Amino acid sequence: MTPQNISTEPFPVSRNVKKMQASSTLKAAQVAADLRDKGFDVIDLSVGEPDFQTPDFIKDFAWEGLQKGLTKYTPTSGLKTFQESIAEFYAEEFNTNFSPKEVIATCGGKQALFNAACALLNPGDEALIPKPYWVTFPEIVNFVGAKNVFIETEETDFILTAEQVKNSIAPKTKLLILNSPNNPTGRVISPEEMRRIIQVCAEKEVYVLTDECYLFFVYPPAEVFTSASLPAELRKYICVAGSFSKTYAMTGWRIGYTIADDEWSRAMSKLQSHSTSHPTSFVQYACACAVQNHKKSKETINLMLSEYGKRRAWLIPALQEIEGAKCVNPEGAFYALVDVRGFLNAELKASADIADLFLKEAHVVVTDGAGFGADGFVRISYATDLENLKKGVAKIKNLLQATKTKTAI
Repeated sequence: MTPQNISTEPFPVSRNVKKMQASSTLKAAQVAADLRDKGFDVIDLSVGEPDFQTPDFIKDFAWEGLQKGLTKYTPTSGLKTFQESIAEFYAEEFNTNFSPKEVIATCGGKQALFNAACALLNPGDEALIPKPYWVTFPEIVNFVGAKNVFIETEETDFILTAEQVKNSIAPKTKLLILNSPNNPTGRVISPEEMRRIIQVCAEKEVYVLTDECYLFFVYPPAEVFTSASLPAELRKYICVAGSFSKTYAMTGWRIGYTIADDEWSRAMSKLQSHSTSHPTSFVQYACACAVQNHKKSKETINLMLSEYGKRRAWLIPALQEIEGAKCVNPEGAFYALVDVRGFLNAELKASADIADLFLKEAHVVVTDGAGFGADGFVRISYATDLENLKKGVAKIKNLLQATKTKTAI
């Protein structure tokens, strides 16, 4: 019996959260998990995490941290050893020159991005976001009450240029959010163009939040580059969001970091002190030890990159052979963005319908491009073994060819 005078109104979701959309990438992963639970043989090409285990030496360091009693609070910005290790690693790898105090340990790269945007943006500010974008970028902007302004990049094969940024900056522009290597396209902005982009922003006093979670997953001849290596006068406007999730196969450990100038860092630390406080103490220790073991860390990363490279070498030509489908060559990360607009018809009106077709008819899970601002495309992840890729692509090819035949009739 419902007590009298008790309201039955729905939960009053805040305006800030109501403006946000649920993550389409996590939704796709949940669909795959639900099908498996029902006993279906699922080929999941939606996954946005490495299919490798966290390296054993990092697990050993975490256990070592536990044995040392690292189970207590740490400073909000992280253990001193964590901050110093990140600064030293970047100095050795990229010849950077920033202070450990400019490093903040975060609960994954996603919190790093959230901290940076929330510490800077106000309602009414405008944030530039190149399309296609990672699904979370516009939702962070929505949350803080700022306005998303999207930059179309299809005419440059999904690689952002300084000219596009320059033409998009307006009086209310305060932030540019980008990531390279890009999710969902895998495209990589060259070091020279990235510098030009940031130079354009700095001249207009526009800040840059650069998501570098796929930093080392770059296939030659494309080059690994971090904006943290730029001169101090440009770094004043930059916040680098880094993560151990992808390049160290540590998605579940929830550990990332920011690199930003002192003022931006202090603002982010203040915010974090009232949210998560800090990442898990012994996880910080394990990551600090991992990057201190520079040679072993790079060997681990290169082994994964080599395997992804083999999959990419098979996948991209296989996708490009599908009549009617188009796919640009990704220089980084582990994604391919496939143009399926040639298969849209009266029944299949959007890429969501095509993704649903793959799911229902073949139990192949891909991610609809609409969540990335790329309706008419689907994202395929090759963070799965080659056998799975071959099976999945064969099923996709058969379905798309049947769709073409049906449309022709």
